[in-house]
Amino acid sequence: MSEHPPVIVYPPSSTGGRRVTVRGQIVGLAHGRGEVASFLRRAGLAQGAEEIDLEQPELIEWRGGDLDTWR
Repeated sequence: MSEHPPVIVYPPSSTGGRRVTVRGQIVGLAHGRGEVASFLRRAGLAQGAEEIDLEQPELIEWRGGDLDTWR
């Protein structure tokens, strides 16, 4: 069985937010790319103004759509 990446972004809810987990812990509800990046910084997966590649499959698994899928 293969491991999941440390970050999972779940499908959009009816309000448009997407639940984000880091290493199995819910870190919040994101309403856009910037919030996902902010959660990753707070979790220590990126430093300060460092550019975060939200399309890295080894870092993030996008479920129910990609990083452009928001309601």
